[in-house]
Amino acid sequence: MTALDIVIVVAAGLFAGGINSVVGSGTLVTFPVLLALGYPPVVANVSNSLGLVPGSIGGAVGYRRELKGQGSRLLRFGVVTAVGAVGGALLLLVLPPGAFEAVVPALIVVALVLVLLQPLIAKRLAQREGDRHPHGGIPLLFGVFGCAVYGGYFGAAQGVILLALMGILVDDSLQRLNGVKNVTTAIANLVSGVVFVFVADVDWAVVGLLAGGSTIGGLIGARIGRRLRPIWLRAAIVVVGTVAIVQLLIR
Repeated sequence: MTALDIVIVVAAGLFAGGINSVVGSGTLVTFPVLLALGYPPVVANVSNSLGLVPGSIGGAVGYRRELKGQGSRLLRFGVVTAVGAVGGALLLLVLPPGAFEAVVPALIVVALVLVLLQPLIAKRLAQREGDRHPHGGIPLLFGVFGCAVYGGYFGAAQGVILLALMGILVDDSLQRLNGVKNVTTAIANLVSGVVFVFVADVDWAVVGLLAGGSTIGGLIGARIGRRLRPIWLRAAIVVVGTVAIVQLLIR
């Protein structure tokens, strides 16, 4: 690895960490960069999953005030996420190359539509008889599980999809839910990364460089994201998600 490669990987980690803490889709920055530098896809995917964990943790730390009082929600989502991430990592080993990625653009489009319609849908749901479940109920648990499976396999825009689902099904502020998103994506990356360690090659130099960059980026991104009004946070989600779709389609 040359000095320029080191700078590029750290910069990619920094940018991805910031994006992940605010919105998600940081993988759409780091994964293509690693491929461009000549790393095999599986090595890039595994190293990326492990390297972005500290950034997600940094983002969660930055949102610690918003996470207060959400212990039971985090525990519930965390367990479901861990199980789903294991399933996603195993899917990577048995599915043909590109099989799962074929549906990724469609998933992101659905997520963006949900983000745009979330205020209207949430308002309609609030008019129903009875309050919404504070944790989103069983439907959200299935959604969290599905996001974790996807995150364990590849994970691009995992945060966008999860945030959209929570925004619709949970009666809470988008900022508090963004903190939950940071924790759950960190769990998904960590669990899938640990699974990959036993079945695939890991480039620990890449992991270390991404970890350093993503940690700083996560902390910076959290400071920015916490100050965004819901409408701007929602706009950021749509912009990043759209870029993710374009990038996936032209790969």
